Amino acid sequence: MNPFKSLLASRSRELPSPVPAGSPAAEVAGAGVRLGRRQVLDSVELTVRAGEVLALVGPNGAGKSTLLAALAADLPVDSGEVRVDGRPASGWSAAELALRRAVLPQSAALAFPFPVEEVVRMGRAPWAGTAREDEDDAAVAAAMAATEVTEFAARPFSALSGGERARVALARVLAQRAPLLLLDEPTAALDLRHQELVLRICRERAAAGDAVVVVLHDLGLAAAYADRAVVLHGGRVAVAGPPAEVFTDALLGEVYRQPVEVFPHPRTGVPLVVPHRAP
Repeated sequence: MNPFKSLLASRSRELPSPVPAGSPAAEVAGAGVRLGRRQVLDSVELTVRAGEVLALVGPNGAGKSTLLAALAADLPVDSGEVRVDGRPASGWSAAELALRRAVLPQSAALAFPFPVEEVVRMGRAPWAGTAREDEDDAAVAAAMAATEVTEFAARPFSALSGGERARVALARVLAQRAPLLLLDEPTAALDLRHQELVLRICRERAAAGDAVVVVLHDLGLAAAYADRAVVLHGGRVAVAGPPAEVFTDALLGEVYRQPVEVFPHPRTGVPLVVPHRAP
């Protein structure tokens, strides 16, 4: 790249500074979202902290994906405020926001048969023209290795299975190296091994200082890997806290309208959540 062009590009964006562990990476204050006539989120309060995995759980229609989209500033709130890196989300340009948060949607579709490596490399676009552009090759290689898609590098994205596409999409997000990761049901299309792989990656990113927000349907995965869980119900936060404290028979049974049993794993003590079934 032309050095002068690179200098102009870097000056046009405010680069993110490291967020100290435990400090807010994103905040939601009294957020409300209406879609049509439906109040999807209502007076939601949430703080996402650097160095933690935060799981959003709840039944279908509870508002999990909507809250994630609001955190990403992909969906404007009708009331309240969303702050990213200490500033109202609307105060960042799209380019600056892309340096601060990376988003994994529920599904990944491409109209053209890009090779897998090029799809992952798309995650580096926000850093073009900055000093961190030199990290592109290393970031792409590391992300592909972490998600176990290196062997697919030359294959067309469109030729992959659903689970393989999901891992490539996650690799793209990891290659972006944003300090806030927003993942919407990243384990939905994955087998048991790769579900565990994805949540281990979440824990590794949190341990490295990132803030990770992940929408999960599997309460067992949330209990095993999340530092905190936010249980959404009817567009509101029913409860938030460590899974071992907030995952109770009574609360989950009410929220999911399904009797459940919660008991500690005999070896790890991590809460196990199973539906109550008659003998």
